Amino acid sequence: MTADPAGAPEVTLSETEVRATGESIARVQEPSGAIAWPDGHVDVWDHIECAMALSACGLRGPARRAYAWLRATQRADGSWPRATVAGLVRDPAAESHHAAYVAVGAWHEYLVTGDESHALTMWPTVRRAIGWTLGLCGPRGEIFWERDAAGAAGTYALLSGCSSIHQSLRCAVALGKLADDPQPDWELAADRLARLVAIHPEAFADKGRFAMDWYYPVLGGAIRGADAVARLAAGWDTFIVPGLGVRCVSDEPWVTGAETCELALALAACGMRAEAATVFGAAQHLRHPDGSYWTGWQYANRAHFPAERSSWTAAAVVLAADALLGLSGGAGIFRHIGLAGPG
Repeated sequence: MTADPAGAPEVTLSETEVRATGESIARVQEPSGAIAWPDGHVDVWDHIECAMALSACGLRGPARRAYAWLRATQRADGSWPRATVAGLVRDPAAESHHAAYVAVGAWHEYLVTGDESHALTMWPTVRRAIGWTLGLCGPRGEIFWERDAAGAAGTYALLSGCSSIHQSLRCAVALGKLADDPQPDWELAADRLARLVAIHPEAFADKGRFAMDWYYPVLGGAIRGADAVARLAAGWDTFIVPGLGVRCVSDEPWVTGAETCELALALAACGMRAEAATVFGAAQHLRHPDGSYWTGWQYANRAHFPAERSSWTAAAVVLAADALLGLSGGAGIFRHIGLAGPG
């Protein structure tokens, strides 16, 4: 695992270009505030990632509409449907890391804007979402991945999903302190989850062919320091295609922009900025002239696959650029999880 021998390469996007990518997300936002996949369905995790990117670009109005949509569509139990289309529920099941991620979005919005009133407005939504998520906690502290349409809990936990939930819990704890409503049990849940992610892989379903299971324990903050560096080094040759980015799955000739930029975020989060900039630069072959990004590239066939430009890929680009360039107050949200307030 090496970076450019000449030193940390320049980040390949200007602030103006990053803003254009944020605007590509705003163009596909629905009047309701929802931000959908290219096929028209909305899942909450990707919607929140897009809201974070809008905020990082200074697109305050679209970001706030996205957060208002979350407040308006949360179900009474604290969850959101796995998929909605044009405001109608397509899949009523709910995923644990989807619901929990609202805490990351709300904390990020506070870091970017310093707007305590908005953070307090989001707090009841966050509190319900985290309560629902922890209702899926297993005996060792793992969080089962879903609750199906009939209300039954999933039978296994996902390493990438629980790594994301770890970050969500840390951000939710910070929000609780801001709201003068501390949640020590959430902090304990985050500690247990971090330990499982770091040293008990047997607690999770085996999804090791997916790049997310490689880098998400670092991105979500459960693994840091020398262990994080070693983990990223161990998977480097398996998942990295030099000059093109990160394979979504290890056994397919397919690189994806979101995974590539999330790896850049993970590298930056553990201080590997040169490597992060190199990886981020590799994603730029997916950029469209209007600032949006193709989802992926099938390099054996030399074709974009799928033939779509996705809002959530653009969002990952913006968040990685922010982490490397320091464009907003939220630039450190993956490096200093739930610890640093505005300023």
